[in-house]
Amino acid sequence: MRVLRISHSAVVDAWRGREVELRRHGDHVRVLTAAVWDEGGRDVRPSPAPDEELETARTLGRHPALFLYDPRALWRVLGEPWDVLDIHEEPVALATAEILGLRAVRRFVDAARGRRARPAPYLLYSAQNLLKRYPWPFRALEAAALRGAAAVVTCNHDAARIVRYKGARGLVQRIPLGLDTTRFTPSTARADDPAPGRVRVGYAGRLTTQKGVDVLLAAVARDESLGLVVAGAGPEEVRLRRAAAPLGDRVTFLGPLDTDDLPAFYRGLDVLVVPSVETPGLAEQFGRVVVEAMACGTPVVATRVGSVPDVVAGAGVLVAPGDPAALLDGIRQATRPQTARVLRLAGLDRARECSWPEVAGRYRAVYAACRGTTTDDHGVTARGGADHRPAPRIEVVVVAYGRPELLRAALEPLAGTFPLTVVDNSSDPRHRAITEACGGVYHDPGRNLGFAAAVNMALAHRQDPGADVFLLNPDAVVGPDAVAALHDALHADPGLASVGPAQVDGDGRPGRVVWPFPSPARAWLEAAGLGRFRIPGERSFVIGSALLVRAEALRSVGALDERFFLYAEETDWAYRADRRGWRHAVVETTKVLHEGAGTSTDDRVRELHFHASQERYLRKHYGAAGWAAARAALVAGAALRSAALRGPGRRHAQRRLRTYLGGPTALEGREVAAS
Repeated sequence: MRVLRISHSAVVDAWRGREVELRRHGDHVRVLTAAVWDEGGRDVRPSPAPDEELETARTLGRHPALFLYDPRALWRVLGEPWDVLDIHEEPVALATAEILGLRAVRRFVDAARGRRARPAPYLLYSAQNLLKRYPWPFRALEAAALRGAAAVVTCNHDAARIVRYKGARGLVQRIPLGLDTTRFTPSTARADDPAPGRVRVGYAGRLTTQKGVDVLLAAVARDESLGLVVAGAGPEEVRLRRAAAPLGDRVTFLGPLDTDDLPAFYRGLDVLVVPSVETPGLAEQFGRVVVEAMACGTPVVATRVGSVPDVVAGAGVLVAPGDPAALLDGIRQATRPQTARVLRLAGLDRARECSWPEVAGRYRAVYAACRGTTTDDHGVTARGGADHRPAPRIEVVVVAYGRPELLRAALEPLAGTFPLTVVDNSSDPRHRAITEACGGVYHDPGRNLGFAAAVNMALAHRQDPGADVFLLNPDAVVGPDAVAALHDALHADPGLASVGPAQVDGDGRPGRVVWPFPSPARAWLEAAGLGRFRIPGERSFVIGSALLVRAEALRSVGALDERFFLYAEETDWAYRADRRGWRHAVVETTKVLHEGAGTSTDDRVRELHFHASQERYLRKHYGAAGWAAARAALVAGAALRSAALRGPGRRHAQRRLRTYLGGPTALEGREVAAS
């Protein structure tokens, strides 16, 4: 595979490990980067290894979103034949517009010369985890770049959600920033317990207001057994040194450290703290120091700010931002011997997910998807088809929210048979205990992410990235034989993206699991009482309460759309898969016990989320006009039922009528604001 990667951040030698791994797999990768770039307050120039194919270009401007490359260098490399163009710049960046503009001109020139070669598909990168509205023309440039991208890679969940919201049509895949796990390694001499004397607390990063180092100083000041080592520099350094003066030798400022010095720094700590605070317009986008410390066997305590919880959840301690007492409690928890041992093991597993071989493998899968191909578990590229399907492996993913007894009933039949991953939107310690007792991996995001975002967190931290994924609601119970039968049915037909079982409730009554995709026409059929009739060419999907999803389809379609907080997320994913040529089916010979709404505590709010998700789906796929047509049908149908029915049915129809007259998403927003 021939890949051209353009990235100003590739000026840092340590950040080109992905390309090293790709070349080891036989890929031809050329990198174009800045001749010089300001990283961490100092000018950096690349020092390529002898076997690297790296070119540099002068840049005009210093801001990552407001700079341009020398167009002559771009024109030259864009003129060569590439399979994939990897633009590792934000969609809104001027450099992105420059590259895509020259790509279009190059295509016109080649056509004029009689060359009819199709330009290489391109992918973009985004770390922007705040929804920002840019002025014209940046807004238009960003939208155009996203529309045309075959894929967008993000380093955090929020960035993935935002690029989908802004119009990304291709694959959106979260891939963490990489690190060299052969350099960032644990100390062979590390003891499980802190050394006698002060507990060694560390911080590494810029010294700015957003980083919250003053909160960390206040936490350390409360416990004389703690000593703090600060590595970094920045505009707040003088003020922080002054604030630390009363603590005497308990606080040491090292200044900025070279990359080569960081592993020894992490190994010398009992705990690394990332005390970031909430700052308007700014949010932590990944937290590279987190995975570096974890790779060195150092427990991590961090605040729930920005996208740091994406990295820390389940492998470190998360606390509220801006609270010295909470930070101190987190430090004490992370340095208890038993907890520290658990965190070190979990941290090493998390760091391995960010290793350059793992990151490179995931990029190869994205590149292959851009070209309409797939990669097998050994990194070999092949055209899709039955002969190249993934190995028969399954990972079970459950999103928990309240009702621990339901989670236990869902997990116990599958324990010991399949890898189990639980994301707990209710942060209930009983859920952690149940998950670990069943041999599963537990993730606590620290807040209720909603179903789609929680599933995406599980997908980002998969135990077996090559496995098919069985999405299971905690109020559903299924045995391992039924899951295996679903797997056989899924792989008997290479065109299937997902399969689900038949469902029954506690009384043995069957439930409906196959539904047509929502549409304005379907809404009018339902309003007229003709919902049982099919529209010619209408496709169907299987509900997601118990759904086995093919790994290849996940790579092709991407993650769930996190705008759907609850309901319709699987409908949207299935529809996107359908548009890519995939199909969905129910396996009638298998059954699952599903009570439905087992974790819901408020039927009214649950129903409001359902209708709001229907609005989001129709707006997304049919536009404002399509939603207006469907809404008119839904209002008419609810009005007719309000007049015709009596008792509970009439009250339900009246509530539905009020919901669609007021606008489901607007009412949902007011409900969330009031809660």
